[in-house]
Amino acid sequence: MVQITINNKQIDVPEGTTVLRAAEMAGIQIPKLCEHKELTPYGGCRLCIVEVQGVRVPMASCTLPVNNGMVVNTETEAIKKSRKFILSMLFSERNHFCPFCQVSGGDCELQNAAYHEEMTHWPIQPGWNDFPVDTSHPYFVLDNNRCILCRRCVRACAEMAGNFTLSVAERGAKSMIVADTDVPLGDSTCIKCGSCVQVCPTGALIDRTSAYQGHDEKMTEIKSVCVGCSVGCSINILVRDNRIVRIEGDWEGSVNHGVLCEHGRYDPTTEARKRITTPMMKKNGKLEPVSWEDALNAVKDKLQPLAGNKNGIAALASTRLNAETLTAFKDLFESKIQSGMVTSIEEGVPSSAVMKFSEKQGEFEGKLDMLRSADAVMCVGANIGRSHMVAGFLFKRNLNKGTRFINIDPEESELDELANISLKAKPGSDLALIKGMQAVIHKEGLERSSLTITNADEWIAQAVSASGISAEQIAQAARILAHSVTPVILFGKGVTAQRDEKIVEALYQLAVQIGAIDQERSSLLSIKGEANSLSAALMGLDQPFKLDGQKVTYVAVGDDYVSKYLVEKAAKSAYLVVQASYESKLTENADVVLPVSIWAEQEGHYVNLDGRAQKTAKAISAPENVRDNLDVLNDLAKRMNLALDTDWQTAIRGRKSSVSLN
Repeated sequence: MVQITINNKQIDVPEGTTVLRAAEMAGIQIPKLCEHKELTPYGGCRLCIVEVQGVRVPMASCTLPVNNGMVVNTETEAIKKSRKFILSMLFSERNHFCPFCQVSGGDCELQNAAYHEEMTHWPIQPGWNDFPVDTSHPYFVLDNNRCILCRRCVRACAEMAGNFTLSVAERGAKSMIVADTDVPLGDSTCIKCGSCVQVCPTGALIDRTSAYQGHDEKMTEIKSVCVGCSVGCSINILVRDNRIVRIEGDWEGSVNHGVLCEHGRYDPTTEARKRITTPMMKKNGKLEPVSWEDALNAVKDKLQPLAGNKNGIAALASTRLNAETLTAFKDLFESKIQSGMVTSIEEGVPSSAVMKFSEKQGEFEGKLDMLRSADAVMCVGANIGRSHMVAGFLFKRNLNKGTRFINIDPEESELDELANISLKAKPGSDLALIKGMQAVIHKEGLERSSLTITNADEWIAQAVSASGISAEQIAQAARILAHSVTPVILFGKGVTAQRDEKIVEALYQLAVQIGAIDQERSSLLSIKGEANSLSAALMGLDQPFKLDGQKVTYVAVGDDYVSKYLVEKAAKSAYLVVQASYESKLTENADVVLPVSIWAEQEGHYVNLDGRAQKTAKAISAPENVRDNLDVLNDLAKRMNLALDTDWQTAIRGRKSSVSLN
């Protein structure tokens, strides 16, 4: 620990702490603009200058490490005068017309800093630049006229998302933020994560989906969890008048530390599907509105006579539903009604093979955090450029620092351009390819834990024949993994959809062989599926959906998207009940439709892909005649004289988990 004095206040802070952070620990706020706690200190705006005893000139506190015995003053008259001058220069450099700016009135850090220094005007005439405003992007607007060149957006794009789209062009007063080689944002390599907008301290980057809908102080901020995929990012939902205005990443989030992807930040606020707001029943071939009483009684009359008949009812639930609802769903249809076909809409595609292997191996997967420090990452059948994107951000941001990347996927993807090696193996050849890599590592004496391989050359030849990849490429990928200090292996549906636990076992053996799994850690991880994919798998809701003469199919789809495959399969049922939030082809075919709440209208628990149990919060109220998913199941059970179990914590521990649950 280091002892320093700030404004006559003595504090002890860890060595290496910056003066700015030390001041915050002591409850002393130093004005700042370019600095952000999730970004590398830059020292560009100079607004955070402080006086240090024994140093002739003011120092930028955001980049200044503490020294033992250091004496700092943050509010001297000279410092205040310097800050006012710095702010005057910043305001005069561009066209900061506050009354016309979307973030004026409390949401602009530049304006707030000026008010903190008791400024009402600036004495220097603006430069009167006339930069073009880029409105080509679907989610935000770039206005360089309001930019202060703090480069937060540039650094966020690189250090948070690892995308490196934004940069600075020109010099001096003509400097401006550009995308790629100065192309319109909408035509650039931008992945629409919105991190740049969230960190921008002025109105230079404006979120067009929430612009001019009120200042932050007029909104209610609710902390929750994104249910867009199984990564489980922490979010802040900004609500006004029972409507979601904006979603931002939570800087305190243990999984994402503030970063979000397009699906988590923008999809919920741009939802175009039509809500179902009243129960409906099919009469004369057409769905007609009915009361909840009539709808639930009709469902009860269909279900009750089939109780105890294994082949009477097929029941499917979305893995976007919370753990309490999934527990009640399983208890109703599997334990109480005793149906033989109770599963999830995912049908165990992302998890079945993993669960089968964990039943004999126990916990074998690691945590997402290992991606932050990986010096080599191999993705097998996991397109994290399109789904589970935040997991990809965790290592993409380090690719320019030396982290090597191997992508194994038969389909073309955005990841190919980032990879050191991209292997386009033939579909279904994953097992042979992985064993071929094992053989190379064994044959060249690179393994850290020995595997019994007596016919290495034969394994390599089989890998070449099955995958269509040359022996040299296979060897090159194997060497990258073997020479790495902290390698990580990610795998997804491209592997698990084959439902073959032998592939998972081969990946496990490869991870052990290269030292990615030992007694202290595991660096093997599957990206699962939707938000509660792991919960559903642990509850046993992972068998393939088969109709074997069932008379009724009950689908609790919630606010999930409905696949063409599910629609076609469910259409074969004699009687279809759909519990859904939005209209779809599935609800069109239903005999009874029960309208239910969406993710933001209910609370419950979700277990993310690496075993973290997190709770979502209710942010808005559902339409008047729409009910909570769990309430619908409980009411239906009550009408059948049944009581449902919602103890999700016990339910998810009824099966061996592949990851440590916490």
